[in-house]
Formats: sequence, C-alpha cells, structure tokens
Amino acid sequence: MIEGSILQKLESAHRGGPRPLNLGVYYKNTLVSLCHALEDFILDARSQPLVISAFQQGKWYLQEADRYGKIAERSRQIAIMAAPNAGFREHPTGQRDNVHLLDLKPSDPVAQEWHLVILAPTYTAMVLCQELSDADYGETGRPDADLERKFYGFWTFEPDLVLETVDLAIAHVAQYDTDLSALLQRERAAIATDLGREREDAGVVVSQVVEYLRQNQDATSTRLREDARDSYLPQLQKLDENLVSNEMQAFLRMAQLIDAADANNPNAAAEVATLAEAMAQLLDVPAWQQTRLRLASLLHRLAPTGLGIAAVQRTVPEHTPAPHCDLVPSVQSLRAMPPMGAIARIVTHQTECWDGGGGPGGLGYDAIPLESRVLKVAAFFQHRVNELRMQANGDPSDRQRVLAHVLAECKEQANTQFDPKLVEALEVLVLGMQQGMSLHAPQPKIAAGMWLLDGRTTAAAVESTVH
Repeated sequence: MIEGSILQKLESAHRGGPRPLNLGVYYKNTLVSLCHALEDFILDARSQPLVISAFQQGKWYLQEADRYGKIAERSRQIAIMAAPNAGFREHPTGQRDNVHLLDLKPSDPVAQEWHLVILAPTYTAMVLCQELSDADYGETGRPDADLERKFYGFWTFEPDLVLETVDLAIAHVAQYDTDLSALLQRERAAIATDLGREREDAGVVVSQVVEYLRQNQDATSTRLREDARDSYLPQLQKLDENLVSNEMQAFLRMAQLIDAADANNPNAAAEVATLAEAMAQLLDVPAWQQTRLRLASLLHRLAPTGLGIAAVQRTVPEHTPAPHCDLVPSVQSLRAMPPMGAIARIVTHQTECWDGGGGPGGLGYDAIPLESRVLKVAAFFQHRVNELRMQANGDPSDRQRVLAHVLAECKEQANTQFDPKLVEALEVLVLGMQQGMSLHAPQPKIAAGMWLLDGRTTAAAVESTVH
C-alpha cells in the first residue's frame, strides 16, 4: 500500500480497531462497472451529492469527461484529482463552475490511486483503490492487457467511512488549493447536517451495480473469445470468479447498510447467521447446507419480514397457490445470479409458516426449504431478544428472563409458525446460553466473499427434512 495515500491513511486509522477495513483485489473492468453504476445513480437520486474523484492519470478522466458533464448537472460540486498529463481542462465539462480539476504532482501518492467518493444527504458510496505494485504482481510482472490490471482496495455504502474519506480528501486538496478545500468543507458540513433524514432505496443502486458488472463481464467474455487466444479460457474463469465475488459483495454491502440504518438492531445479520449456523450444527445439517444457510442469514434483511408483528400473522389465505412468488427488487436481482438462485429462494420463503398459513408461497411443513425454516426461527428469536434487551436498557440481570421469555414465545408458535423440531434445537441452545455459553457473531469479511460459496451452494436446492 502506498505510504501517504488516502487509502493507506484510512486503513491505518482502522487497523487493529473494532471494524478494520475489508480490503480485496479487483480487476480493472470490475472497478469500471462499479464506478459507472455509482455515477449513474447520481442521475436518478433525489438529492445532489458532493463528488470527489481521483483518476490516476488525466487521460482516464478524459475518457469519462462527457459522463461527468451529465453528472455535474446533478451534483453540488465535483473535485477531480489527476496527474496533469492530458488536456482535459479544455473539455466543456472542465469549464463548468461546479467542476474543479486539481493537478497532482507526479510524486503525490494520490496520483497512483483510483477513487470515487459520493456524499449526498440521502445516500453515500465510494470506491477506494490503488493498482498493485510490481512486487504485488510477482514474477509475471505487470500485465500487458489493460483488462488484466488489478487494484487493491474496497468499496462501501457506509456513511461514517465515506465522511472520514471525504475529510482525508479535503485535507489533501488543501495542500494544493486552500480555497477549493474550504468550499468542499462547507459542502461537506451542509450535507452532513441532513445526512440520513431520508434514504434512497439501497436495493436500486445494488441492482444497478450487479447489472453493470454482468454487462461488463459479457462484453469482456466476447472480446476474449474473439481474440481466439489459447489462454482465454483460464482468464475467463478468473473473471467469472471475480464477477461472482463482486456481485456477492454488492448484496452483502447492502445488507450491511440495512443493519447500519437500524440503530436499535445494528448487528442483526451477523447474529442471525451465528444463531442459525449453531442450530444447523445441532441438527447435523450437511456442511454445504450450513454454508448456504449462513449466506442466506447474512442477506435475510434484503426481503422485508415485518418482524415483531407481521411475522406472527397470516399473510395469505391458507390454500392460496403461489407457483410464482413476487420478490422485492433486491431479491429479484439476487435470483438473477445463477450461483445465488438457491439463496434467493431461502430468503424469499423465510416468512412461510409451518402450518401452511404464511407467505409468499403458502408453503407448509417440509415443502418449506429447511434453511428458510431455520432462518425464520433464528431471525424471530434474535429480533425479540434484542427488542426486550433494549427495553431492559441492557441490564445483565435480565439476560435469563429475556431468553426464557422469547423461548416461551417460540414454543407457543411451534406447529403453527415454526417447525417444532427447530424449536427443540433452539431450546438446547438457549439452555447453553443460560448456563453461560456465548455465541460469537463476527462481521463477515465482505471483500473475501468467495468463501461463502462452494460447489454445492450453487446447485439446485435439494431440501432436507429434520426428523
């Protein structure tokens, strides 16, 4: 990592802390897709953002200048940092009053970075990367093909990280132009005041990210085949794996954003995943199914469940057939990914009832995917425990009472809402927790998302029955 770069400063600030950055390696075509999707969302969003970009070299900005002209019409201010090696100041976009071009010294570490930082009252997003060094590329050296270039970094929707990065960028701009840094600071302060009062639908931008990734991948595959190179198949496989990993990251980051927006239950996804996985282990569920359940649990909030009220109500008539289930946009996009079809099915059917009186499919008993049944119990239990603990103001002495009370609620709904065998498994876990057992719920390492998939996760769902 380049010393003195914005990425290095941000990573150092979080190293060893409670939430270290999840850094990964991305192909250039992935970053192009990510940036284009996030940039295009500016055109559709309700609020106007402050945009700060770093393009490494001016020639990369020049390729995007027309796009940035449209983006400027929907932005408060745009600051673009790049090494001064192209005449983009003469481009019409560079003449706009709210577009500011900052020439970086060739020795400046930021001149080697690729950033897109978007701060708006209704959403935040950023891509923060730098190209691998010669040493990182190893014996093969830097690739000749632009397609095969790799970058180290991460991307996120998290408001706190975006605000922190904006501050680092503004401080860097101040080394060159104090008036511009002051302008950016005023915009940052104004936006921060309204940040979070209203929110854009994260599902829309994530669906757009996935669509751009897939379009770019299709175009890349076509080019590789047209080249008719003997080596195109291994490269294509690498790009396919990179695509799946980054699509998954998109959904995990949206799930992370949903959790972050819930001040009363910000760790729901990780805690539900841990509880569901522990139940699956008690039930001797195969390892491949446990992996699938963990991923579905991390993504379970992509589909609204109405936990607390709607989760214990009938949502469709008992005998309503539902061969095709309507999905919210985020889950529909999840289903569009071939490796994630089974995950989408699990998330979709987490609100089914054991007795067949739930929705969206009106499924009952063993017709409900096992993972959906486990997820339903785990999500309800986590939600209610968290809710009652909040009411008790976190008093540790209430731990036993809360656990017993929520378990009793689950028992009351066994044979109607919940699979009774799963409630029995939950009772064993609760007994352990009452005796001091702790279930550690770590946040997933999003930039390394491929660990969540294995060969059988992508297979068609073959549901198991717990006897």
